[in-house]
Amino acid sequence: MNRVAFLIDGFNVYHSILQLRKDTGHSTKWLNLFSLCSSYIPTIFGKEHKLESVYYFTALAEHYRRRSPEKIGRHKAYIKCLESTGTEVVYGRFKKRGTTFEEKQTDVAIAVKLLEILCTDKCDTAVIVSGDTDLVPAMKACKRLFPKKNAIFGFPYKRSNTELTTLAPESFKIKQKQYIRYQFPNPVTLTDGNRIHKPSKW
Repeated sequence: MNRVAFLIDGFNVYHSILQLRKDTGHSTKWLNLFSLCSSYIPTIFGKEHKLESVYYFTALAEHYRRRSPEKIGRHKAYIKCLESTGTEVVYGRFKKRGTTFEEKQTDVAIAVKLLEILCTDKCDTAVIVSGDTDLVPAMKACKRLFPKKNAIFGFPYKRSNTELTTLAPESFKIKQKQYIRYQFPNPVTLTDGNRIHKPSKW
């Protein structure tokens, strides 16, 4: 059985969700990433594969805490929903640059986790859900160091990239209908019985 791991660039996916809403009017922020990844096992990989793990890389926008604390609250609630599915959350951070804040560490965290799960034989196939070309060195290193493993990209909606496709030809695009289809129920019932409702603005 071929074990498949998904490593999800949270902010790359988030911006693709914003693009989808702009293009179609559909709001899909209540996205069940574990179910979304699961849906690609039979359609992309086949019955001899199984979903082994899903990693979600993100950062909390603490700089919004004073002026918009509900923004962080919504994000934390969503993370709890993801964790209830078995998704492992990996945190980065925001760093101030001039008058703005930039999300940092995600690319490095994805690269490190990718090497870790391949080195420790925790998967046979790794799917990076991102269209960020900063991940090119990590992908090249994995293909060089682990030639018997498979590493590809799952491109979020409208985030595909020619350079990344050339590097990993088996990569695939996540369609807008998948975003719409794989939404959490409202509310989400956690393992402890507590319920989380979809934010009204989502």
